[in-house]
Amino acid sequence: MAHDFLANLRLTLASPYPYAYLLSFEEARVERMVRAVANEMGRPLATWTLTRGIQITVDGAVTAVDPATRDPARALDYAASAPRGSIFVFFDLHPYLKEPALVRRMRDYAEPFSMENKAVVLVSPSLTLPRELEKEITVLDVPLASARELRAILDGLLAAEQLKIDPAVCERAVLASRGLTENEAQRVFIKSLLAGSRRTLDVGVVLDEKRQILRKSEVLDFYENQGGMETVGGLEELKKWLRGRSDAFSEAAKAFGLPEPRGLLLLGVQGCGKSLTAKAVAELWRLPLVRLDLGGLFSGSQGAEEGVRRAIQVAEAMSPVVLWVDELEKGFAGAKQSAAGNSAEGGSAGRVLGSFLIWLQEKTKPVFVVATANDIAALPPELLRKGRFDEIFFIDLPDVHERESIFAIHLQKRLRDPRRFDLKSLARTSEHFSGAEIEQVVISALYRAYAEKRELATGDVSLAIEETIPLYLTYEERVKELRDWAKRRARFASIDSSMLDLFDVAEEPQGEVL
Repeated sequence: MAHDFLANLRLTLASPYPYAYLLSFEEARVERMVRAVANEMGRPLATWTLTRGIQITVDGAVTAVDPATRDPARALDYAASAPRGSIFVFFDLHPYLKEPALVRRMRDYAEPFSMENKAVVLVSPSLTLPRELEKEITVLDVPLASARELRAILDGLLAAEQLKIDPAVCERAVLASRGLTENEAQRVFIKSLLAGSRRTLDVGVVLDEKRQILRKSEVLDFYENQGGMETVGGLEELKKWLRGRSDAFSEAAKAFGLPEPRGLLLLGVQGCGKSLTAKAVAELWRLPLVRLDLGGLFSGSQGAEEGVRRAIQVAEAMSPVVLWVDELEKGFAGAKQSAAGNSAEGGSAGRVLGSFLIWLQEKTKPVFVVATANDIAALPPELLRKGRFDEIFFIDLPDVHERESIFAIHLQKRLRDPRRFDLKSLARTSEHFSGAEIEQVVISALYRAYAEKRELATGDVSLAIEETIPLYLTYEERVKELRDWAKRRARFASIDSSMLDLFDVAEEPQGEVL
């Protein structure tokens, strides 16, 4: 990844681009990369910051040119008078790109810089691009450190401390640190060593720190695996599909000629296991799980477009990884409004959706996207086009056999032996209940038994079922519409649900059609 970026950077600086915009938090790493390319090309390089102005480094010695060049306009004037072929790296110039005078100056210098093969490289963690400069600036995403780079950081740290750690432990620590910057990784490795009393690396510390670091992004959450497919009741067709691809990210699969799975769109009734399945996929495939928070994306301080770019970058750096996008329709409903003409409400959502769709279609990194949605009518049609996802699965309300399985899972999860309960009776009387509602029924029954200071019995669960009004009774028409849509456009996640008409007769009163 870093090798591809260096090749692109080298080509950009060799071409007559007056300005290059490098998106990254890692100033030291980016400067190191640009300096290496400049040295290869035999071109002089200088740096600029607001606090120091223009600085030139020769043989390791740093020289400040003139304090007046702390002013961005004066710094550009200095660059204009510099020798042919000079490269200038400007750190955090983006707040000043809103000033008309500076933007005008950059436009004035664009052609002379191109003619003299000069380049101004802007380095910033966020993209601020005035419309006037769109045709003059080329934007490059700087990838996060690769596994090889992270291993080099860890090896350097161990060598400096004269420590020898089990190579297998080191490998796990490096894999756990993917998606972090160089500085973040170095700090995490040191903390992990201290937690391991300098005799080993505590990989759990790496994962905990990574979770805290990703939380700062406002849009990404890191999940430890919380149970596999055994925690999901029913959905046998979906499970079969997933198990058939459990080794699809391996080198053997690649050698066999298999493309890496791209993603799944899980549509269905609320509370029927879509989110639980997304978590279980990561456990089944032994991959890390990262959740993209669409609510945080559109309400965060960094802006939705910047947020989705950063999220994609981190996910690709962590790959292979499962990226879980929950309740897709809530995040991109505004994009559909925009398409209908309400651009004021949906403009930002439309641009973010566009970026997300392009990435879904063109991504080359092994990031498996599991997207979930409850309301198909709110989804922009572009999301459903072939090529975005490998498959679209419809998850219906569980049938009687699946409800029996779900009762057993939740009873066992709460330290009860399912064989002590009449699961068949509970499954029959909980018709139209979702998996989430069955879980709440079990919990409610437990509270009743605990309050009466006795052991849980089938009667407690039956009573909780009678007291619960399933969501289906409120949203029956919407559920029917969703089923009708899925019959023609999606695969059913449950074996029995693919024969929906048969179960309509078996489970519904005669004359009532689902």
